[in-house]
Amino acid sequence: MPPAVSLQTANRILSLGRSTGYGLAKRGEYPCKVLKVGNAYRVMTADLQRLLALEEAAEEPATAQAHRGAPTREEVARGCCCHCRCRPPPDS
Repeated sequence: MPPAVSLQTANRILSLGRSTGYGLAKRGEYPCKVLKVGNAYRVMTADLQRLLALEEAAEEPATAQAHRGAPTREEVARGCCCHCRCRPPPDS
């Protein structure tokens, strides 16, 4: 990837609308480092990648916790496949 991408590209990656992205950049509130080169805004690729890694890491614990290996016999009997306790035990 190049060292910097256009603000339009970064907006698409971050699911930001054009007006929102440009407004954030103009106010200095964009979630990544933005450079103004002439009349154009450029977003640093390394900062964008770091931000995306942080977002993925924030989502990861829930996923990792839900899938901790093979289920126990009790979980299999309940119909659960991943230690998540997603299904209550059957009524006796």
